[in-house]
Formats: sequence, C-alpha cells, structure tokens
Amino acid sequence: QVVLVSGHLDSWDVGQGAMDDGGGAFISWEALSLIKDLGLRPKRTLRLVLWTGEEQGGVGAKQYYQLHKENISNFDIVMESDEGTFKPSGLGFAGSAEARDIMREIMTLLQPINVTDVYDTADGTDIAYWMRDRVPGASLHDDINKYFWFHHSQGDTMTVQDPNQMNLCAAVWTVVSYVIADMEDMLPR
Repeated sequence: QVVLVSGHLDSWDVGQGAMDDGGGAFISWEALSLIKDLGLRPKRTLRLVLWTGEEQGGVGAKQYYQLHKENISNFDIVMESDEGTFKPSGLGFAGSAEARDIMREIMTLLQPINVTDVYDTADGTDIAYWMRDRVPGASLHDDINKYFWFHHSQGDTMTVQDPNQMNLCAAVWTVVSYVIADMEDMLPR
C-alpha cells in the first residue's frame, strides 16, 4: 500500500523553476527525509514521485499511471504540491465524506503552526488520473499572492524561496503523509 507525495520539475522555458515547481519537489523529498531521520517506519510505503513533462501534456503522469493503475486499490492517497511553497494555509482534498472527516482530524495536528484548513477540492495535473479513479487526493494550499510574479519567469530563482515558509510546507507534507501511511486502515473510498 502506497502514500504518494509529489512535485514536478517543469520550468522548461525560462528561469530556474525554483518556486514552480522545485519547491513542491523539495518539500516532498524533505517529508520523506524527515520521517527517515526521525526513525519512523509507517505501516505503508511512502513514495516520492518527481514528475516530468507536466507542461508538455502531463506525459510523465500519464506514463506513471499506465504503469501502476493495475495496483490502484493499493494507493491510499496521492499528494501533489504545484502552487509554490509560500506560507501554507491547509490542504485541498478530494475524496469521500468519511475520508474528508479523517483529513480534518489529521489537520488538527498542525494547529501549533496554524495550518488546519481543508478545502473542498484538490488540484494537480499529475494526480488527476488517480483522483478520477476515486483515489483520495491532496494538494498544498498556500499564499499564492506572489505566485504569478515568478511563475515561468526569469525571476523564478532560489531567492524567491523563504526557508521558514518552505519548512512550514514541509511540516504539513510530513505530518499528513506520515499519519495517513501509519493509520490502521486506508482512507475510505
């Protein structure tokens, strides 16, 4: 059984792609690194996917889906960060009402950093195939007021990233992915 965390590398035109979507790739990598560094071993596999080809029609996501769809019942949740890694506010979630209630409960763990909201929909080109087939999905919600200042521009460099805000995003990704991976049962479909 798999809990999938992801971001993609898609700055194919200009800039470094540090914010879009290097930040999402980084916090996904960091979530797994933190869990390993803490010596935690969840019941389910945590899998990191760094998507490619999102801007070219989602070809990387389509290929991954085609390779793994026969095991779709083993995917607990698919998570994608693709709106930068600015100050987080919560998660977008797509799934059953019962799964949404569980997600709301998980998000209460993030009260100390004031990131508890669960929004009605999850977005993500790379996880759309899975969500269409009723696998629960989550996407990071953060303050995107500056997102389009840098999106696909020469200005999308590492200087856009605020380490403190990225740490908060990584904390959200870490807590949510670990708790879901370590629950007794998978999220209800």
